[in-house]
Amino acid sequence: MIDLIIILAFVAYSITAGFRAKSKASKNLEEYFLAGKTLTGWKAGLSMAATQFAADTPLLVTGLIATGGIFLLWRLWIYGIAFLMMGFIFGASWRRAGVLTDAELTEIRYSGKGVLLLRVLKAVYYGTVINCIVLAMVLVAAVRISEVFLPWNEWLPPGLYDLLLTITRSLGLYIGTISTAVDPAIATTNNLISILLILGFTALYSTTGGLRSVVVTDLMQFVLAMIGTLIYAFIIVDHVGGLTAMVEKISAIYGSETADKLLSFGPPGGEMLMPFLIIISIQWFFQMNSDGTGYLAQRTMACATDKDARIAAMVFTWMQVLVRSLIWLVIGVGLLVIYPFTPETASGDHFVAARELLFVTGIDDLLPIGIRGLMLTGLLAALASTIDTHLNWGASYWSNDVYNRLICNHWLKREPKNRELVLVARLSSVIILIIAIIIMANLGSIQTTWFISLLFGAGMGSVLVMRWLWERINLHSELAAMAISLVLAPILLVATNVGWIGDEEWIRLSLMALFSTVAAVTVTYFTPRTDEKILKAFYKRVNPVGFWRNTAILVDGDPRKPLNDFIKETRTTILTALSLFLMLVGTGKLLVRPPTESSFFPWLCIALALVLIRFWWKNAIGGHRVTSLVKEKDY
Repeated sequence: MIDLIIILAFVAYSITAGFRAKSKASKNLEEYFLAGKTLTGWKAGLSMAATQFAADTPLLVTGLIATGGIFLLWRLWIYGIAFLMMGFIFGASWRRAGVLTDAELTEIRYSGKGVLLLRVLKAVYYGTVINCIVLAMVLVAAVRISEVFLPWNEWLPPGLYDLLLTITRSLGLYIGTISTAVDPAIATTNNLISILLILGFTALYSTTGGLRSVVVTDLMQFVLAMIGTLIYAFIIVDHVGGLTAMVEKISAIYGSETADKLLSFGPPGGEMLMPFLIIISIQWFFQMNSDGTGYLAQRTMACATDKDARIAAMVFTWMQVLVRSLIWLVIGVGLLVIYPFTPETASGDHFVAARELLFVTGIDDLLPIGIRGLMLTGLLAALASTIDTHLNWGASYWSNDVYNRLICNHWLKREPKNRELVLVARLSSVIILIIAIIIMANLGSIQTTWFISLLFGAGMGSVLVMRWLWERINLHSELAAMAISLVLAPILLVATNVGWIGDEEWIRLSLMALFSTVAAVTVTYFTPRTDEKILKAFYKRVNPVGFWRNTAILVDGDPRKPLNDFIKETRTTILTALSLFLMLVGTGKLLVRPPTESSFFPWLCIALALVLIRFWWKNAIGGHRVTSLVKEKDY
C-alpha cells in the first residue's frame, strides 16, 4: 500500500503540473514547444538529464557490463564529447536561429526548390521513424518493469480481466520477455494494461501543458530517480558486504582473468581492441544528435539567453556522464555478484534480455516496502520523462513542419490559428504513441535495438555538424546523407543476417559513416552553392563558427573571427571533456578497485581533473562569442 501511495502521489503531481501550464501552452507553438524561451540553464540541463535518465538506460547499462564489462560503458560515456560540443559550439547558434524545430532550420540555412521537401522529409524521418524507434525501446523497458511489479491478473476482477485476456488473444499479440514464467497471453495482457496506463498518464500532462509541464515534471522525475537509484546502489553494496567484498567476490565467482575484463576501464586486448576503439572514436560524432538535433536542441532553443544554453549543456553532461553513470556502474557490478552467470549462458539475445531484466528483479528482491515504491516511482518517472519529451518533440514536427508549413502555408495558402496548431500537436502525439507500441511489440533486447538505431544515425552525423561549420554545405548534401542512411542501413543489416560481412558492428558503422560523408561532400561540389542572400541572413542571425570566411566578408565582418571562435570553443570542449573523463575514471576505479591495485592512479586522475577546471570553467560558462548581428525580434 505504501508503494502504491508513493506512485499515486507522483501521478497526481504530474497531471496537476500539466493543467497548471495549460493556459500558457495553448497560446501558440512557441509557448507549447519552447516554453516561451524562458528556461534557465540549470532547468534545461536537468530536463535533458531526466530525459536521458530513461528507464531503458540502467537496464542497458546492466546488460553491457554483463556482456563485456565496464569498458563497454564507454559506448555511452563517449557521448559526453558530443554533448559539450553541442553546448559550446552549437548551443547559442540553435537558440539564435529562432526556429521551432531542427527541420525548420533547413529553410533559413539552404536555398533551392528542394528546401521544403528536405524540411518535410526530416520532420517525418526524425519525428516519426527515429522518434518511434527510441520510444519503442523505452517501452521495452516498461515491459521489463511491468512484468515484475504489475500483475494485473491478480488485482483486477476476474470478469473484467478475462474480457481483456480474450481481446488480447484475438489480436494475436505477444508483448513480453523470454525470461518470464507467466503464460504468454497473460503476460501480454498485463503488459498492455501497464503500458496503456503509463502512456495515458504521460500523454495527459505532456499534451496539456506542453514543454513547460514537461520540464517541471522532469525536475521532480530526476530527483526521484536519483534518490531511488542511490538507495538501490547502497542496498546492493551492503548486501554483498561492501565495495571491497564486491570486487573480491567478482574474482572468486568468475576467475581473475574474467574479473579483470569485467572491471577494466581500459581497452581490451587482442583482436577486439582495434574494432572497439574505432567504434567509440566515431560513435559520438556520427550520430543523429551530433549537433544537438532533436530534443537537446529543443531545450537549448527554449533557453532565455546564450549563457543559459551553455550552462544547460554543462549541467546535462556532468549529471549524465559522471553522476548517474557512477551509480549505475556500482549497481551493474553488484548484480554480477548477486545474480552470477556461467560462460555457457553468456550469449545471444536471451542472455542480454535476461541480464537487463535483473536490474528490475533486484529491486523486487532486495528493496524493502516504501523504498521499493520510491525506486519504482523513480523508474516510472524516468519512463515518463523520456516519453513526454519524445511526444512533445515528435509532435512539434507534425504541427510546425508538416501541418503548418506544408499543408497550410504551401498547399492551402493560409495561416492556421494557434489553437488549431496546438490541437494538431496533441493529436499527433497519440499517433506517435500507437506507432511506437506496434514497433515495440516486434523488438528483442534493448541493447540490440540500440545498436540498430546507432546504425541509422551514423549516416547523418557528419553533415549535421558540417552545415554549421562550413558555408559550402548545401541542400543536396543533407539529402544525399539522408538517402545513404535510409538505403544503406537495411542493406548492411541484411548482409549481416545472411553472413556476408559477419556480425561486426564496427564494420557496419564505419561503412555507413564513410559512404554518407563521402556522398555528402561529393554532392556538395557538384551542386549549386547556397544563395548568397540566404547565407548572409543566416550568418547575421546565427553568428556561426568555423569555415565562414567568404560569408563574413560579404557582411563586412572579420573573416578570421568564425575560425578563431571555432578554435577557442573546440579547445574549451576538449579540456572540459578531458576533465570529465578523468574524474569519471578516477572516481569509478576507486569504487570498484581490487584490493591488490594501488589507489595512486585513481587519485591522480581526480587531481588532474580538478586542476583542469581552472583552464575551462570561465570560457565554458561565459563563452567567447558575441550575440547575433540581428535582434531576435527581427527574425
